[in-house]
Amino acid sequence: MLPEGITQLPIQQWTNKHENFTHNLVQDASFKLRNPPGQNHKERYRKSTENFQWLMQHALNNNIKLRAMGSGWSFTKVGVTEGGLIDTASLNFSFPLTQKYVHANYAHGPEDLYFVQCGTIIYEINNRLDAKNPPRSIKASGASNGQTVAGALSTGTHGAAFNVGAIPDFVAGLHLVTGPNTHIWLERASYPVASQEFVDWLGADLIQDDDLFNAALVSFGSFGFIHGVMIETEPQFLLTEHRVGNIPYDDTLKQAMKTLDFSGLQLPGTGQNGDMYHFEVLFNIHDFEANNPAKGAFLKYMFKKPVVPHPPILRDDNFTYGDDLLGIISTVLDKLPGSGLLIPAMVNAMFNLAFQPQAPVQGTVKEIFNYTKFRGKVASAAVGIAIEDSPKAVELIVEVNKQKPFPGGLSLRYVKGTQATLGFTKFANTCVLEMDGVDGNKAREFYEAVWNKFEQEGVPYTLHWGKINFNLNENRVKNMYGPINVQSWIDARNQLLTPLVMKVFNNKFIERCGLDKVNGPIV
Repeated sequence: MLPEGITQLPIQQWTNKHENFTHNLVQDASFKLRNPPGQNHKERYRKSTENFQWLMQHALNNNIKLRAMGSGWSFTKVGVTEGGLIDTASLNFSFPLTQKYVHANYAHGPEDLYFVQCGTIIYEINNRLDAKNPPRSIKASGASNGQTVAGALSTGTHGAAFNVGAIPDFVAGLHLVTGPNTHIWLERASYPVASQEFVDWLGADLIQDDDLFNAALVSFGSFGFIHGVMIETEPQFLLTEHRVGNIPYDDTLKQAMKTLDFSGLQLPGTGQNGDMYHFEVLFNIHDFEANNPAKGAFLKYMFKKPVVPHPPILRDDNFTYGDDLLGIISTVLDKLPGSGLLIPAMVNAMFNLAFQPQAPVQGTVKEIFNYTKFRGKVASAAVGIAIEDSPKAVELIVEVNKQKPFPGGLSLRYVKGTQATLGFTKFANTCVLEMDGVDGNKAREFYEAVWNKFEQEGVPYTLHWGKINFNLNENRVKNMYGPINVQSWIDARNQLLTPLVMKVFNNKFIERCGLDKVNGPIV
């Protein structure tokens, strides 16, 4: 008989949100969790912790593997396993903190902290923070807000807030269920946030350790179950979004791309709407020519200032994909002889419709970054590089595209570097090259050619853990992050989990990346 709050899921296959893959599961190995009934939130939360522990014991008893399932956003099998999936979407409590639950040495006040359960979706967090008095906001968001908080931080989801960082970088504490009889509150020793009273509320053991925390931040569900997440918020702010086109790819733009000094661009809105917050450069690599404004860049950038009353956003979004259109195009490109010749014309048409200059719009994080609904099969790969390499990287990608036409476009987003041990935004100032388009063989061939070109030309890079990254293996991971950081991550996993529990949370992805090691150094 299952404990109250656990329901068995009758699924043997699971398809991710973007329809890139369908994954086979072990029969009767998947479950859904809900917070069980109780007298108060504390009792219900603790019962859910016990249910996570029951699932671990069940997995050990039956020799099955488990992973928590978020919103299914990842394009790869980083978060699935060759066993069962645990649906945590209903675990969505969230709590503001009072002073008694905040560590005496915390650098800010209790209003800056917000505790959320693992299944809480980013848009739910936005709504709840918006409803506070006074309203609060998360510090940064990915392009969309449909991910669960645990899933987003575990793969390094990012936006383009170049002074803030990715989602893991405003996470200050983690409640990890690490075994059938263990669960911990993990935070940095150098940055304590929770009082002992809060740790007692969880019923957890306290661990304050910078190396362990930094390793656990981006760990793709392999450090046990993340039950709760402490995030840092700030007073609600207003973003003014500008979209401008016909920006020549010249020395002025290259200088901005390499330094984040935007003064030479003389961008509309500068000095009127606060400080630059978000900077994004988009290219149609099929219609690209240096120093030609008509074949240059499209910019999307945002200024940040304290929130003021503002009208609702009215977007001129005429461009939408029809149901299954991307899947149909993908099939055509894969099966039609000579279809590579169709790609430039198709992308040119879509780019001209999708990326048009618009009048500036103002909104909060909740209003600007809305909930994306997907139709059809889309492909996305994201490469992290140092910002100094961004012009060279663009030119290499344009060169590759001449031989391997890509059914999509290229955008560059700029993100502050992360402290997470295996965070892919590892460079002090990271440029994320996002290559989004139609999934299929054409896209995969292009991605592989780009990665190979970067390696040939000596451009250091990382790959987004949650996007297409099929060339990752043990050697590449060590080359990307360095053997010392990889070993530190493996050591942290060994310290927090027993070998038997690690086995429960292994999958083929981390085995391929050499991250499943039990003790001992990488050789």
